[in-house]
Amino acid sequence: MAITMTDHSVPHTSTVPATAGQKVELFVRERDGTPPGPPADRKAVLMLHGRSIPTLTAYDLQHTSYGWAEALARAGYDVFMMDLQGSGLSPRPRMEDPCNVGPNEQGAVNPPLSGPRTASYPFVLTNSQSDQDELATVVEFIRSTRNVSKVAFIGWSAAAFAMGPYAVKNPGKVESLFLLAPIFPPLGPPNPPTLPVPGFPTHVLTLKGLDQAWTNEVHCADQREPGMVDVVWSALMDIDPIGRTWGPVDSSTGKPVGASRYRNFVTWGWNNTTAGQGGVLGGSVPVLIVHGEFDKTANTTPPNPNPVLNFNVTALYDAITGTHKILVTAKCASHQMPWEVQHKNLHNLSKHWLDQTKVDGQTTGRFEMDENGNISPVS
Repeated sequence: MAITMTDHSVPHTSTVPATAGQKVELFVRERDGTPPGPPADRKAVLMLHGRSIPTLTAYDLQHTSYGWAEALARAGYDVFMMDLQGSGLSPRPRMEDPCNVGPNEQGAVNPPLSGPRTASYPFVLTNSQSDQDELATVVEFIRSTRNVSKVAFIGWSAAAFAMGPYAVKNPGKVESLFLLAPIFPPLGPPNPPTLPVPGFPTHVLTLKGLDQAWTNEVHCADQREPGMVDVVWSALMDIDPIGRTWGPVDSSTGKPVGASRYRNFVTWGWNNTTAGQGGVLGGSVPVLIVHGEFDKTANTTPPNPNPVLNFNVTALYDAITGTHKILVTAKCASHQMPWEVQHKNLHNLSKHWLDQTKVDGQTTGRFEMDENGNISPVS
C-alpha cells in the first residue's frame, strides 16, 4: 500500500507561560495509508509522546521494523504524530540557554558551566493546561482537514496526562484511547498551582542516563536487540541541533556525545477522580492499557511517599469506571517496549484495537501477551 508522508506546521496560540499569546507552529508528521474511498472510511490516529522522548524517536524510528506509525499506516490508517512545545521539532522556548538546564544536570552542558548558574527563565516551562490546549489544536486540525468527527488516540508514558483528561472532557472527538505504559498518579493533584511555577525549564537526557534507566528494566536475554541504545540516541541527536553540541567530548571522535533536551512541566487533574469521571473512559471512549512486566517507570518501585510521584498502571485500570476497558501486561518488556523485541506484537495489538476495540474478542478484562504475541486472560 502506498504511504504518503507529510510534515505539517500547525498554527497555535501559545498558552505556555513563557510565550503566552504568541503565534507558534506545532510540528505534526502525517503518514497516510488510507486507501481511496469515501471520507467516512477514513480512520485518523493521533500519537502523542511522553516526557523525555519526542514523537519521531518514539513512533517513527527509522530502523528495520521499529516504525510504529508506519506499521499503522500500512494497515490503512491516517497517522499523525505531534510534538508538544518543549519537545522535538515544535518550539522549545527558553531551552537554548544552558543556564536554564536543571541545576543537577548542568554537568551535561558543553562547555561545562563553572558551578550552578541562575536560570535566565527561573520557571517550569509547560503544564497540563498548555499541553491539553496544544493537543486540542492538533485534534481540530485533523478533524477539519481530514473530514473526520473523531480521532483515535495513542499515547506513551506521560502522554496520559494530556490525552486522558482531554478524552474525559471531549468524548465526542475521541474514538478510542490506547495508553502504553501510562504515567498515572492515583492521588495526583486535582487543581492547578499558581503559574508559572518557580523552577527551571529544561531537563537533559544523557546517553549514559538512557542506557542505565533502560538496562535496569531489561531482565530477559532476548528482550532488546544489540545496539538499540545507540540507534535511539542517534535518532534523538538528529532532531536536537543544540543538544548534540552539548555533553562531554568523545575522545574517539573528538565530538560531543550530546544531550537530549526536554521540557520540565507541571501536571494536575489526572488522578482517580478524573479517570472515573462520568464513566466516560471505558464508556463512550473505549480504553486499552498496555505495559511491560518489568516497567518500573510507570509503576513506581518501591512506592514513592510523595503521591504526586507515585505511579501505578493497574490503579488506572481500576479507576476507570466504564466497562469497556482492557489491561494487557507484556512479558519480557520494559517502559521502552516500542524499541524492544516485543515491538511487532505491540504494533499488531494496536492495529487490532483500532479496528475492533477488542482484545482476544473481549471488551473488558486483564490479559498477558507473551513474546510470540499470544494473548491469554489473567484470572
